[in-house]
Amino acid sequence: MGEGHGHGQGHGHGHGHALSADTDRKWLGIALALILAFMAAEVVVGFIAGSLALISDAGHMLTDAAAIALALVAIRLSARPARGHFTFGLKRVEILSAQVNGITLLLLTAFFVVEGIRRLIEPPEVEGALVLITALVGIVVNLAATWCISKANRASLNVEGAFQHVLNDLYAFIATAVAGAAVLWFGFARADAIAALIVAALMAKAGWGLVRDSGRIFLEASPAGLDPDVIGSELAALPDVTQVHDLHIWEITSGQPALSAHVIVRHGADCHRAQTAVEQLLHDRHDLTHTTLQVDHCGPDQQIGADHCRDPHGKIHEAPVAVDNDVLVVPGPEKQP
Repeated sequence: MGEGHGHGQGHGHGHGHALSADTDRKWLGIALALILAFMAAEVVVGFIAGSLALISDAGHMLTDAAAIALALVAIRLSARPARGHFTFGLKRVEILSAQVNGITLLLLTAFFVVEGIRRLIEPPEVEGALVLITALVGIVVNLAATWCISKANRASLNVEGAFQHVLNDLYAFIATAVAGAAVLWFGFARADAIAALIVAALMAKAGWGLVRDSGRIFLEASPAGLDPDVIGSELAALPDVTQVHDLHIWEITSGQPALSAHVIVRHGADCHRAQTAVEQLLHDRHDLTHTTLQVDHCGPDQQIGADHCRDPHGKIHEAPVAVDNDVLVVPGPEKQP
């Protein structure tokens, strides 16, 4: 076994966002006020006009309002410092918010698909003029709301969830305006249901994207663009490093990746210098600043490529072995089930 110098430590816990939480709250609050004011008017007009597209837009706007309100609550909770049992704070509340937003989009998709198909079969009377006018006003309101949320930090999956809700509502109003014009000028009543189905397809796409991305964070998958095999091999190729295992890469919350690893250095090497080299590589090549490393020495009789731990976890990344002036990369064994 190695000499057991435990140099594991957290490093680099700075997580600056491009925009402050206060700025995010301001823009989200403005968007919420715009949506609530218009939603109330749209519900009334939708029932008067008998338009499914307008009512579906109003229902979607209700989820927009809920999504933004949830995002505002999540921003406030995630800003609380780490304490007690919550050693990372409440940062993943933002991911919960994103997942709820994604699920509500999928549920709304199912409802509007069923209702849209029903109205395709038996199209009701629709007041095309009211639908068209309301939809045109809705486009203006949602353009303003979308612009407001785009000013917030969309690197946050929480803010992105609210943004996708409002952006899809903008698409919905554009489709509804086209449907209202078709009903008004051509008497094509089924255009209203077709518009609702188009909106449902857009909602399904956005909802699935949010559920998938937030699910990856909950399952602690490595973030997009950070391949553990590639990073492990890069670390093992550093001078004095003989082996890297127990390598884990995950996201604390969106935009905040973290890494932990057990790094073995050759006997007699300066382990502090090796750790600094590892941290520098992770920072410069992969923008990884939240790292926890345990650095140990090989024993004096331990050969490069021998397991440092009796039961190492995960894939082992080992330093290349020189053979006849060539370099032979010795692959580590995969984790056994």
